[in-house]
Amino acid sequence: MEELFSIQNNVKYYNFKACLMYLDKIGKQKYGPHFKIRKEDAEIIYKLLIYAIGDEENCFKHNFSINKGILLLGPVGCGKTSLMTIIKPFFSPDRQLIIKSTREITFEFINQGYPVILKYGKSLKVYCFDDLGIEKNQKHFGNECNTMGEILLFRYEIFTQMKIPTHGTTNLNAEELEVLYGQRVRSRLREMYNLIAFDKSIPDKRK
Repeated sequence: MEELFSIQNNVKYYNFKACLMYLDKIGKQKYGPHFKIRKEDAEIIYKLLIYAIGDEENCFKHNFSINKGILLLGPVGCGKTSLMTIIKPFFSPDRQLIIKSTREITFEFINQGYPVILKYGKSLKVYCFDDLGIEKNQKHFGNECNTMGEILLFRYEIFTQMKIPTHGTTNLNAEELEVLYGQRVRSRLREMYNLIAFDKSIPDKRK
């Protein structure tokens, strides 16, 4: 990645155009030759990049906190998961994120029960919970639980106590998330996340 930046006075200055080309290359390697960085995605990618590299000055200009996580919001098929995946090389090792599907987590809960909530909720790893809101409440031995709601409450605790961020992607808006997880969780999401949103009119790129 050395060709993506220059160093002046011990500070890295990234070339955004070169970064876009690099991300396009990584995307094609991971998802196939059909993958393409689109012009309309440039602003979203720029925001993700300045956050990932820890550019406090430009994050401040966009009203971001590098201490909070990223909640990437957009319609189905706009590329949220793929962008969070290919942007990972720009994160420093101590901020490297693990992308985990919320659907997979709820299935783990069915099989393993409440220890799964502590596994992800209390972990000191930086998780990106993919597709928040698509999962359903699940039962373990007859006890129904809002698995991701409980995990997010724990993630809030380690965010406030240890400054460990949590990231996420979702198709839902704030009101819809509140319906699923409750007002208590929504209130904490405001503190935990920087919101980056795709335009609602962006078509499904999988078609």
